[in-house]
Amino acid sequence: MKKVLFTATVDSHILQFHLPYLKWFKEQGYEVHVATNGDEKIPYCDVKHKITFERSPMKINNIKAIFKLKKIIEKEKFQIIHTHTPMGSVVTRLAAKKARKKYKTRVIYTAHGFHFFKGAPLINWIVFYPIEKYLSKYTDCLITINEEDYNLAKAKFKAKKIELVNGVGVDENRFDFKMSDEEKHELRQSLGLKDDDFVIIYVAELINRKNHYMILNTMNKIHNNQNIKLLLVGNGDLKEEYTKYIKENKLEKNVRMLGYRKDVPQLMKISNIAISTSKQEGLPVNVMEAMISELPDIVTNCRGNRDLIKNGKNGYVIEQDDESTLYKRIMDLYKNKDLRDKMGYQSKKMIESFELERVIKELTDIYNEVIL
Repeated sequence: MKKVLFTATVDSHILQFHLPYLKWFKEQGYEVHVATNGDEKIPYCDVKHKITFERSPMKINNIKAIFKLKKIIEKEKFQIIHTHTPMGSVVTRLAAKKARKKYKTRVIYTAHGFHFFKGAPLINWIVFYPIEKYLSKYTDCLITINEEDYNLAKAKFKAKKIELVNGVGVDENRFDFKMSDEEKHELRQSLGLKDDDFVIIYVAELINRKNHYMILNTMNKIHNNQNIKLLLVGNGDLKEEYTKYIKENKLEKNVRMLGYRKDVPQLMKISNIAISTSKQEGLPVNVMEAMISELPDIVTNCRGNRDLIKNGKNGYVIEQDDESTLYKRIMDLYKNKDLRDKMGYQSKKMIESFELERVIKELTDIYNEVIL
């Protein structure tokens, strides 16, 4: 029986981004294996392997993981291995080196955003760049999801094939619904929002990389305007720190910290604009979800963000930590509904090539090519 293996450091990565591809392999008659450092049940997975992947390259568990995964690969003789996440992919490609020659196993690696990029700390280039460059020669297909990574890989790496795919895709079906005025009113009311409030939404993990202080500091400048509200959707290590900041700066009336939510499509539909103040991205799903919701986006000028938002067309691209420009752009959109509608319309048009159905076709075409 044909077999495929998906690997990632954690279960959540598979669950959030790759179930459509596990399903596709099942439909093609493959036995589907998944290897992660987790215990969750994965849909469309026939065999689950727990491997001690660690996110840090310095952890001894990664050495143990190489040997354990190598035994599994030798036993199962996979036709194809698709690996994700930086350290999961390092371990997987080292473990699969012999199988590529011995069993003609094909190894695909999706880089969801290299740790080295323009403006990245020097240590990222010193540690991660040589590793990725070395392992590229043990990669049958390297998939990148933004222009910057693609251009670098084409110029410097030795993978057999290097492809640019539009991320993991945004599921248009999740956002293809109408909300009545009454439904919007009820959702807004449940969040302590008025019908005429101007709502900014930022869906992102509460971590340093997402740079929430940029928007929180900006809200400090506009908090006297009680009509402008910010929804922060997501959990993370900095939750308590941000909660303290909001309280100390008396922003409770303007900022709602909602935590993890399953109703992001509905939250997008009651919002007026979306933002991303991130320092680094691969190809951000939150921005794509805002675009498919016909929202204009204000984003920072980083890899991934600028692949999606074209300045002045479907939103604004501003420089990192430029809080004065962020304030100005928020107020521009606050005051001009026609501009919001125009940019939102452009966002919906521009997101079409990033929709899940198209991305699945791009990726399954790659699978078929690599297998042949």
